[in-house]
Amino acid sequence: MSPDAHPVLGVFASDHGPGDAERAAIMSQAGSFLARKGARLVCLAEADSVPVPLVASARTAGGEVTLIAGADYEEPTALSGVTVEHLPTREARLARLANLSTLYVALPGSLASATSLYLTWVRGGGGAARKPVVFFDRNGAFKVLRGYASDVIATSIRQHDHYVQFADSLDDMWTKIAWLVDQGATVL
Repeated sequence: MSPDAHPVLGVFASDHGPGDAERAAIMSQAGSFLARKGARLVCLAEADSVPVPLVASARTAGGEVTLIAGADYEEPTALSGVTVEHLPTREARLARLANLSTLYVALPGSLASATSLYLTWVRGGGGAARKPVVFFDRNGAFKVLRGYASDVIATSIRQHDHYVQFADSLDDMWTKIAWLVDQGATVL
């Protein structure tokens, strides 16, 4: 990927449920890492699910973050100054996130973040839209999905690696993002 390329990453993360502290730490590390690499981040802000550690760390590292939120969303003080686009329906928010994103990044989270990722991917055109997903498989968080990808997707979809990647570290994740951009798996 050229040094002046700044992909827009639709990032899906949640710090709700078991393991909250660990997921918050992962979000903080990912936010600052991706911002330092020059990526711009786009996230959903819904009801009680806002990836505050991700957004705050990306902003602290000098990154650009856009939140896609409902009409009634009010930014917490920790996120003042973050660009927020207010849209009235969930459908409109998912479509907007898909439209802005170069590709999607899934961090270990909850069923809610996984559902949002899937719905955004579908609203964005699925595989035909050329917006792959990179899963950060920290501590085997996506082990089942990774197994499915290697057993089913790899044998049934030509160039499956242009649609889905799994990363074991943040450096590995960035390498895979750059590779997807360089391979033309996504459009910058």
